[in-house]
Amino acid sequence: MANCVTLNQTSYHGAGAIQNIPAEVKAHGFQKAFVCSGPNILKHGVTAKVTDLLDEAGLAYEIFSDIKANPTIENVQNGVEAFKASGADYIIAIGGGSPMDTAKAIGIIVNNPEFADVRSLEGVAPTTKPSVPIIAVPTTAGTAAEVTINYVIKDDEKQRKFVCVDTKDIPIIAIVDPDMMSGMPYGLTAATGMDALTHAIEGYITKAAWEMTDMFHIKAIEIIARSLRAACENDPKAREDMALGQYIAGQGFSNVGLGIVHSMAHALGAVYDTPHGVANAILLPTVMAYNADATGTKYKDIAIAMGVEGVENMSQEEYRKAAVDAVAQLARDVKIPENLKEIAKEEDLDFLVDSAFNDACAPGNPKDASKEDIRALYLSLM
Repeated sequence: MANCVTLNQTSYHGAGAIQNIPAEVKAHGFQKAFVCSGPNILKHGVTAKVTDLLDEAGLAYEIFSDIKANPTIENVQNGVEAFKASGADYIIAIGGGSPMDTAKAIGIIVNNPEFADVRSLEGVAPTTKPSVPIIAVPTTAGTAAEVTINYVIKDDEKQRKFVCVDTKDIPIIAIVDPDMMSGMPYGLTAATGMDALTHAIEGYITKAAWEMTDMFHIKAIEIIARSLRAACENDPKAREDMALGQYIAGQGFSNVGLGIVHSMAHALGAVYDTPHGVANAILLPTVMAYNADATGTKYKDIAIAMGVEGVENMSQEEYRKAAVDAVAQLARDVKIPENLKEIAKEEDLDFLVDSAFNDACAPGNPKDASKEDIRALYLSLM
């Protein structure tokens, strides 16, 4: 079987990387940008760091910010109509996963209008044309949507989130500039950072993992484990490291998939609007313990990457526990809630279980989880 890896055509990394945007726009011959930005970063002037550069270069743009934290079908459909009306020929997505996911869906539908209902994009849809060109500028170190072939949309009517996988949606250019992330508050830094760690760990143990993606994931775990605590305190070097670590994790998991941490987190986000990173962080240690007996020696590598000492002298049972404990300790250190008691309600359990079981991420889990298994995992945290 052949393995396939899809990445950006171009990516820029490091402080000041956004300065390269005008030259890239001109080199591609783009005429007008459709700027997808979250309303909060627009209000706080983060989006302006990019649009000021466009203004200075005399480059036209229009801003679209009708985007929720968990972007909806309606957000996407409104964005498609706004794009058509704008006369734009490319998209600049600025923000966390929400604006970038919205931008991907808009870009795909504009060029593949037969998927205008949005729901039909779930899973691996048979789109025929590549997305409108996207330049992605992350403002959080977590989702890695700037380098992935995935996006997630919420269906409010059915109270569920669905995953879309399409190699045609990947942004042509990623601009990973830690200066765009410097204003992130502590809680958002922690949640998005734990999301990135979840990507790296789930990607490392997923059924489809192979040597190239293992290389990405284990390095991402190492970077995130050593950097997240300081990044939450706004240390500049740690911010830069987290920006790189989450991107590297994205290079990996985008090409091999994830597991039931994500499928269970998607269900929580759909029902309770739980921030995705928070849901992942709460679930990760518990699901890691559940998956341990299906991971061979990989938890040994994870424990070492997490900075655990003396791993070489541990038994398999000991290093598996050490890996789980190290992840749980990091989550505690960055003030993530330890359970779902303040989030999930037992009367919603059947719906949560069904949603998680049917989620596109579930088949990638290293061990086939039944509905009873997923129910037990939720209950253990409630």
